[in-house]
Amino acid sequence: MAKIVLGIGTSHGPMLSTPPEQWGQRVEADKANSRLFFRGKTHTFDQLAELRKSEGLAGRVSTEMWREQHAACQAAIKELAKVFADARPDVAVIAGNDQMELFTAANIPTFAVYCGETILNYDRKPDPARAPGIDVALRGRVPEGGAEYRCETGLARHLLKSSMLEGFDVAALKEFPADVRTIPHAYGFVYRQIMSDKVVPSVPVFTNAFYPPNQPTANRCRQFGRVIAHAIESWDNDLRVAVIASGGLSHFVIDEEIDRVVLDGVLSGNLDGVEDLPESIFQSGTSEIKNWIPVMGTMSELGMAGTVVDYIPCYRSEAGTGNAMGFVYWTGDR
Repeated sequence: MAKIVLGIGTSHGPMLSTPPEQWGQRVEADKANSRLFFRGKTHTFDQLAELRKSEGLAGRVSTEMWREQHAACQAAIKELAKVFADARPDVAVIAGNDQMELFTAANIPTFAVYCGETILNYDRKPDPARAPGIDVALRGRVPEGGAEYRCETGLARHLLKSSMLEGFDVAALKEFPADVRTIPHAYGFVYRQIMSDKVVPSVPVFTNAFYPPNQPTANRCRQFGRVIAHAIESWDNDLRVAVIASGGLSHFVIDEEIDRVVLDGVLSGNLDGVEDLPESIFQSGTSEIKNWIPVMGTMSELGMAGTVVDYIPCYRSEAGTGNAMGFVYWTGDR
């Protein structure tokens, strides 16, 4: 039977693949966003700046600090890449989300598994409508000239069947849409940064983190992680498997209190605190924590020990906009 030998949780935000001197590009988009989510409510940029004035966030925004934080993030990514290489997995199951990269408003499944033969990772078409600071990060998730990777279809189909038997109706993605040649950035980041372009066969697993009305609850994500654990370890194949979460932590507005609850769950294996967070917290970018929860559920089910490599809240404005970066892994017994 297959064996899970490693779990990883990593942020994947564009700031990680952007020179720190350019982190301020995204502030233009922050200021234009009239629905910045923070603790269950929406705010304008100016409202948030006033609300969080007492936190002194303006003092945490400078090119010098951005350089230090960028270096710390790169060191953490390098550490995760080493952990991945040292574990020597044969296959990876990657939990991420789609942001209208594969799906459209016409069809957004709550959970989905890609089970086609080939995973495409080519440049997206230039789009002047994309927010500043997005395209500059392209090389962090798509190699020069693009790439094609092998999907482990046997495990993908086994995961789909096992999920059905345990009460999860999961969508099966058998091919990319005709006009799409790029796996969502949540997965491209893992292939490039964690696998260092030495890509093992993988199974992309999708959670609808972003889009109402069919976002799964934190509890449902945790239970799906238990299903993933059971499916992998019942797969009749003598292979080593890594399970990787890509996304988060809190953004586009940073909330360090929420992130600490998640990281405490990684270390303790107890996800009750995460499940107790109100669903109103899991909106906008912070909803990507729901990419982590299935993997946390998998690791908790197996009793694997969590390690926090680093946590770096990368603020880019006095309103608290930015991306809190988290880097963790699980190995061995707790």
